[in-house]
Amino acid sequence: MTTLLISHESALKHAVSMGHPERPDRMRAVNKMLEHEQFAPLKRMEAPKATLEAITRVHPREYVEALENAVPAQGLARLDGDTSLSSESWEPILRGAGGSVLAVDEVMEGRAVNAFVAMRPPGHHAETAVPMGFCFLNNVAIAARHAQKKHGAERVAIIDFDVHHGNGTQEIFWNDRTVMYCSTHEMPLYPGTGARSERGEHNNIVNAPLSAGDDGEVFKAAFDNAILPRLDQFAPDLVIISAGFDAHTRDPLGNINLVESDFAWATKNLMEIANKHSKSRIVSVLEGGYDLEGLARSAGAHVLALMRG
Repeated sequence: MTTLLISHESALKHAVSMGHPERPDRMRAVNKMLEHEQFAPLKRMEAPKATLEAITRVHPREYVEALENAVPAQGLARLDGDTSLSSESWEPILRGAGGSVLAVDEVMEGRAVNAFVAMRPPGHHAETAVPMGFCFLNNVAIAARHAQKKHGAERVAIIDFDVHHGNGTQEIFWNDRTVMYCSTHEMPLYPGTGARSERGEHNNIVNAPLSAGDDGEVFKAAFDNAILPRLDQFAPDLVIISAGFDAHTRDPLGNINLVESDFAWATKNLMEIANKHSKSRIVSVLEGGYDLEGLARSAGAHVLALMRG
């Protein structure tokens, strides 16, 4: 078995306003990196469109229909100050969710040891019925529910190292003892959630906030002291990663000073948890990362770590 890469050319079609950080060039940068010879062993598949059944395990049907109806015939339909839909946004939104579902199927059924879903727009800010922070559907939440519903996963862990807190994922699973959500993120920073005191109804939320200027050593300490012991205790059947790379030192939207090797380190440590408890099963889903060089290099380091087992 090998590492699976899931993507689709439609990720380039989600248009944004001039100067917006969540731009199609992000996908081009990741794609170019993953075309290098060292990534030749990757198994590659195209992301399908998610079914309404898969999406509505997380988001109400009325919300999904309202989003689709908001797609403009031309130009941009602004949903909030930084989140908008373009005329060709709906396909990549559906395929981002569908790629995450496909990754779960391939990993849970043993056709791949782990998977990386390289799609945009991201998803971890999307709440049950609120689009925000460049996000529309919560791809990792849809993946987790699919793993539970179709594959009988009893405990799913979602680990989020994006520089912004995944408020949507936290909100969706706040009352759910079967899903553990763990996050490192900069505070204070958008969206303002993610304090250590936010622990969920069943102590299933683990927030390890970082401060502006923190580096890889502080990041690693947060994993070692707050996140990895809790994951080990939780013993997940599947590990899902919200893989945002905007905590890179080059990124314009954050103030954390990580480098590629820090993301590789986190990946390897999460793989140790998966090796111990989850039959090595990991599904990783691209979230943020807005400096093109930092994003490409970090995504490359992350995927190489997945490939090397």
